[in-house]
Amino acid sequence: MAVLDILRYFAALAMVLALVGLAGLAARRFGVPGIVKGQSTRRLQIVETLMIGPRQRLFIVRRDDIEHLVLSSPDGASVLESGIPARSVVSYPAKPLEAGA
Repeated sequence: MAVLDILRYFAALAMVLALVGLAGLAARRFGVPGIVKGQSTRRLQIVETLMIGPRQRLFIVRRDDIEHLVLSSPDGASVLESGIPARSVVSYPAKPLEAGA
């Protein structure tokens, strides 16, 4: 009987953790008013990051279809370039073009 009780306990624990995880994913996806905004209403996005040193990092941050280049280090953050128009997604051809074509 004790083994059955332990299995029931772990099954209930797994179910509660799964429900908490699903609630967190739903809150992130659809937003909770006053706490978390949905993904469709977010205005900020980190497009790309690049480590340029052990403690320095470059970020491309997009805000309302305008990108900004930001350098972050232990001393603080600096905007290196601002007002860069956001690039659209580049689609490459399915096969490379031949030199004679």
